[in-house]
Amino acid sequence: MSYTHQPVLLTEVIDYLNIQPDGIYLDGTFGRGGHSRAILEHLSTRGQLIAFDQDPEAVEVGQALAATDPRFQIIHTPFINLKQQLELLELLGKINGILLDLGMSSPQLDNSERGFSFLRAGPLDMRMNPQHGQSLQDWLTTAKETEIMNVLKDFGEERYAKRIARAIVQARATQPLTTTVQLAEIIATAHPAWEKDKHPATRAFQAFRILINQELAQLTQVLPQILEALTVGGRIAIISFHSLEDRIVKRFFRDGARGDDFPLDLPVTVAQLHPRLKMIGKPIYPSDAEIQHNVRSRSAVLRVAEKL
Repeated sequence: MSYTHQPVLLTEVIDYLNIQPDGIYLDGTFGRGGHSRAILEHLSTRGQLIAFDQDPEAVEVGQALAATDPRFQIIHTPFINLKQQLELLELLGKINGILLDLGMSSPQLDNSERGFSFLRAGPLDMRMNPQHGQSLQDWLTTAKETEIMNVLKDFGEERYAKRIARAIVQARATQPLTTTVQLAEIIATAHPAWEKDKHPATRAFQAFRILINQELAQLTQVLPQILEALTVGGRIAIISFHSLEDRIVKRFFRDGARGDDFPLDLPVTVAQLHPRLKMIGKPIYPSDAEIQHNVRSRSAVLRVAEKL
């Protein structure tokens, strides 16, 4: 609980959400509450902020904030349950702005017991919610070589996926895979081309984390829910840290702004296409100053759209 986290693109998120003081807002990835606290600073006493998080430690931090601010509440749930939770609150279609920060929080990376980092010895877990689901150790114990290879290739865009998958299977035949450092060493030894200033296990650990938490599937499923959740004029701001995530967001925003899929040669007006979204500005990246202050922000990209 002593770990700290620096929210990425904080000023830009607040500016682009166009916060209405009496509005209702949703932070779908509370983390340690950096973005949430900034949103609360722009709300009146009649404004509301709802936060989700699946990490029990993050929820504990959120509950402490809720105890001091009646405008705020946190729900222990992944954002995939967004529509369901807002229906329970009778707020579906009434939200003025939604934020998703798809990056990991620094406490998750810095706490070796969570198993996310190859730089610190810890168990092979990687679950956002350690109380549910299958750990990475359990998955690696039984996964076939082809399954490991496909995960590395599809989720990590790892060029040497086949070689690394084979090395993992060979290593587990001699001793159980139980720690992050053990796995990182296997990957590093198998990797023939180390990139400058990047650990050879970076892509693999990213791929395994995406798999264990079903991150891309959950993002794909929540985007249509967000459209239902927002009121007209409400905005959605999404921070991605991975090209695959950003591609999903970009396509959803583009398709929403384009509207219905009519043949290209059919003479219809833009209004007749029924666009559902309007993209706000261009993709936003951290400044050099922010990257220098917080190196973990370097791969972040913020996209914003408004519901029509």
